[in-house]
Amino acid sequence: MNTSSADLNWYPLRITYSRELALKNYLDSKQIENFIPMRYEYIVRNECKIRKLVPAIHNLVFVRSTRKQLEEIKEAKGAILPIRYIMDCETQQPITIPDVQMRSFIAVAGNCDQQVVYLDPTTINLKRGQRVRITGGVFEGVEGEFVRIKDDRRVVVVIQGLMAVATAFIHPSLIEQI
Repeated sequence: MNTSSADLNWYPLRITYSRELALKNYLDSKQIENFIPMRYEYIVRNECKIRKLVPAIHNLVFVRSTRKQLEEIKEAKGAILPIRYIMDCETQQPITIPDVQMRSFIAVAGNCDQQVVYLDPTTINLKRGQRVRITGGVFEGVEGEFVRIKDDRRVVVVIQGLMAVATAFIHPSLIEQI
C-alpha cells in the first residue's frame, strides 16, 4: 500500500476474547506494524511449571496504520477478528498516539525481561514528576515522567487516558531533565 509516513498513526485497538496474538499474526502477514505488550507468566501443565510469554494487557493491540487501511480490515468479508477503536470521549474520534510517545512506550513495555509495572494512569498523580530522558542502559532514549513507585525511582511513560508503564529502577545518574 502506498502511504506516506505522515498518513500513518498509532491506534490502540480492542479485540475480543483474548485474540490479540491472532490479530498480530494477521497484521504481520499484511506487513502492518503493530505492538502487543508482553510479559512472562508461570503456568502449571501436567504438574510442571512452565514460563510462558503472554500479553500483559488482554484485548489490546497497538497498530501503526492509516485509518482507511484499518477500516478495510474491519469491513473485510469474513473478518473473524472483530476490532474496535478506542475512542476519545471529548472528540468522539479514535485515539491516536504520537510516534515519539509510542516509541518510548515500546522501548519500555517491549522489554519482557525487565521488571516493568503497568499502571492505570488515573491511579497515580504524574503531574508532580519531572519530564526526563534516560541517557544510558537498556532504556536509553526513553522519555517520560520521573516518579517514585513502590519505593523505587522509575520513569513512567503515559499514553494519555489509556495506560502507563513504568521502567525498572533507574539510577539518577542515567537521567537528564528535559
